[in-house]
Amino acid sequence: MFESPAFAQAATSGAQAGPPMWLSILPWVAILVIFYMLMIRPQQQQMKRHREKIGAVKPRDIVVTNGGLVGKVTKVDDNEVELEIAQSVRVRVVKTMLSDIRPHGAKAAND
Repeated sequence: MFESPAFAQAATSGAQAGPPMWLSILPWVAILVIFYMLMIRPQQQQMKRHREKIGAVKPRDIVVTNGGLVGKVTKVDDNEVELEIAQSVRVRVVKTMLSDIRPHGAKAAND
């Protein structure tokens, strides 16, 4: 509750040297490195794998769109694919809207 005169005297004496500047920045750098390794880098790798999968779409693949439609690819263009979602029902979908490519053994919604 009461401070001794020695503590009071030390607090009022001249400016004391604090830790070096790099030592106070080091925790922030560590946080940024951890954030990059745990969040940013894995997300970039996942996006790269997804782009490669979408770029490799070919006719007769079974795909799922972001809207939830499941269909068989009948035609592939540079930016679009044509899906057969039911017998004689075909829709054109932008390639970036494809969310998944199912394995070849999976059944399409119209089969």
